Amino acid sequence: MPKNSFYTKELATGCKLCQKGAKLVLLVTGLCNAGCFYCPLSEKKKGKDVIYADEKLVKSNEDILEEAELIEAEGTGITGGDPLVTIEKTIEMIHLLKDYFGEKHHIHLYTATLSSEKVKRLEEAGLDEIRFHPPSIYWEKIEKTNLKEIAKNCEISKGIEIPLIPHLKKETIHLLKEVDTYGFDFINLNELEFSITNLEALDKYGYDAKSDVSSAVKGSEEMAYEMLELNLSTPIHYCSSAFKDAIQLRRRIGRRARNVAKLYEIITEDATLLKGVIMAGKEKIEEIKKEFEIEDHLIAWDDEKGRIETSPFILEEIAEYLPYKCYIVEEYPTADRLEVEVTPLN
Repeated sequence: MPKNSFYTKELATGCKLCQKGAKLVLLVTGLCNAGCFYCPLSEKKKGKDVIYADEKLVKSNEDILEEAELIEAEGTGITGGDPLVTIEKTIEMIHLLKDYFGEKHHIHLYTATLSSEKVKRLEEAGLDEIRFHPPSIYWEKIEKTNLKEIAKNCEISKGIEIPLIPHLKKETIHLLKEVDTYGFDFINLNELEFSITNLEALDKYGYDAKSDVSSAVKGSEEMAYEMLELNLSTPIHYCSSAFKDAIQLRRRIGRRARNVAKLYEIITEDATLLKGVIMAGKEKIEEIKKEFEIEDHLIAWDDEKGRIETSPFILEEIAEYLPYKCYIVEEYPTADRLEVEVTPLN
């Protein structure tokens, strides 16, 4: 696998679809009772009972279905927070997706809640795959929890998914050796990452970023390769921070770019959108269109950002003749339209 990721034996179905960029990321709540010090969830989501479909703040079920269609989703990863904290809402989302896209739409879910009753309800609702993330305080005494019983009774694809935390190596080894006997279908190991919300907590343990251009924690990836030496019978999958960004995210936004790009926008190799931007009022469109003989489909008003947009090639030719500020803008094709680069033309 690219970007130093690897797996042994078999990848979970959810991971296969994620690798293709074909999974909708559905955060059903930012609420969680686990209190993991390393949680990377952003401030706008953490501890808040909100719903996000990829980067889109959800205000109705239609928002979820629209985002899934825009990325041509073949499945959904339900995440949080902890989806089991708001189980009724989570079950509603499973039904919504299965009813709309059909049984073939693969749904996996992450949870830190160890509840046989709730897991059974998810199975009955149509969940295809579940990933348990026991809080790190239980790793060295996981046998004292009911995880083994839950795994035994769980009839859908099931796995463990945790980050690789260097100072918890001993606890991680204990956890993995123990759950290797529980009959799980896979173990997913993620590279630990810095975020705005966990920076202070990780800094207390003396962690550094592994490079100037990475948010990954130094030493986490090396730990993944050490876990291979345990020779576990359960399939292992290590997913690096770079793989998530360079492969998964890029492929997902590439699928969205194909469906949202306007005729005047250029889709780049990084799956971002390139456009020309004129900082003038809406009333100036007809004047600019007429003066420079621009076809209707190659210029438009962007109501959301309050500006005129056109082809970057056209704007490069006419910017010097316009009395308005002009820019070439590169932005993500995501719902939040994050701008990557803004280049002045005049």
